[in-house]
Amino acid sequence: MPIEITMPQLSDTMTEGTVVKWKKAEGQAVKSGEEIAEVETDKATMPMEAFDDGTLAAILIAEGDKVQVGQVLAVLAGKGEDAAAVKKQYAAGKGAGAADAEPAVEDQEAGQEGTTSPDAAERAAVKDKKQPPAAVADVAKSVPAGGTPERVVASPLAKRMAADVAVDLSQIRGTGPGGRVVQKDVETAAAAKPAEKKPETGTAAGLAPRVVSGQKQVVLMTKMRATIAQRLQASKQSLPHYYETLDIDCENVLAVRGRLNAAMEKEGVRLSLVDFIAKALAVALLRHPTVNATFDGHQVTMYGDVNLGMAVALPSGLIVPVLRGVNQMGLKEIRLRTTDLIDRARQQRLKQEEMTGGTFTISNLGNYGIREFTAIINPPEVAVLAIAAAEKRPVCQGDQVVARTMMSVTLSSDHRVIDGATAAEFLRTFKSLMEEPGMMLV
Repeated sequence: MPIEITMPQLSDTMTEGTVVKWKKAEGQAVKSGEEIAEVETDKATMPMEAFDDGTLAAILIAEGDKVQVGQVLAVLAGKGEDAAAVKKQYAAGKGAGAADAEPAVEDQEAGQEGTTSPDAAERAAVKDKKQPPAAVADVAKSVPAGGTPERVVASPLAKRMAADVAVDLSQIRGTGPGGRVVQKDVETAAAAKPAEKKPETGTAAGLAPRVVSGQKQVVLMTKMRATIAQRLQASKQSLPHYYETLDIDCENVLAVRGRLNAAMEKEGVRLSLVDFIAKALAVALLRHPTVNATFDGHQVTMYGDVNLGMAVALPSGLIVPVLRGVNQMGLKEIRLRTTDLIDRARQQRLKQEEMTGGTFTISNLGNYGIREFTAIINPPEVAVLAIAAAEKRPVCQGDQVVARTMMSVTLSSDHRVIDGATAAEFLRTFKSLMEEPGMMLV
């Protein structure tokens, strides 16, 4: 029996996804657990794996198309089945769920009565696999005389990319179904496009391009940015946040870090201050389980392991990969796993389980020199720690004013679960561990 591959729910807030790229072609063998496509969710671009063995008989959704969770994307021919027969079955619309297999077009428009719209013609041509590409292109161009100008058939992803790189879609020959312009067509056109001399806007390394004087720029919300906006607004409005800040003397922990880095120099491992923060938090959170918890509005769940979320900035928004079981790791393992996790987060190559299940989150702006800030809680977690820069400050020791490396941290807590004194006790434990690192081992 043919095996239908449907759009999976790759995040807890995902309702639809975009097929960015197919990793397998029709006719190729597929094994269970093998990556067959890349899917853009509301959080990141993630790999989609097959759950069964078989032969990829038919791809029903083109690259760049949006589809709802649960919609059929492709069909596998099982063991002993004829892939060509399965493909023919679904092309004829006789397969289970085949009615849902039409590509979802972002800019679908209602055509005039008795007129075939370009998108409708393309979808009909995709179903009719016997129709040659040239004929498909002719059908797609059938626009009534005196009607609206011919509209280029392109995937939503291709349109967004074309706008970003200033490529004219009408000048691109599409290689997708029915001559549809897809992502790789835009990438090829952009690579071949001659460099244009842009007006001097004073843009420097690390700065975003300036908007030309007298003009304005409108940027549409991406899926990721829209989800961030919705979730953070809901968190700030519905959770009774309160904040507690204290300063931590980092001289001792930096001295230990220096000695350990010298000892591990041949291994190519260099610990960062954040690794010690993660280790100290793991110890402190297990001592104060009310902070290492989630709340669903009815009950509080406390955890025996620390799954540490780490907010990572991306050009398109923010993502929070989760380092699971950090309480079971040493400093070296924390460094190696954190580096790998953050690198793949920036490449948007995380798996579903690496973005869910956090019990506590940190937001670190220390590299930007920020002295103090507050962070918004990531529900259903009940707290988040904002980490500022470690910097030299004048500090009183007895009657003397000395320069010490100090770091301010601010805990945002959900007052429905964590009382002020509980948060203060947790911060005091964390501070003591950071100022005497050896206590992390006790």
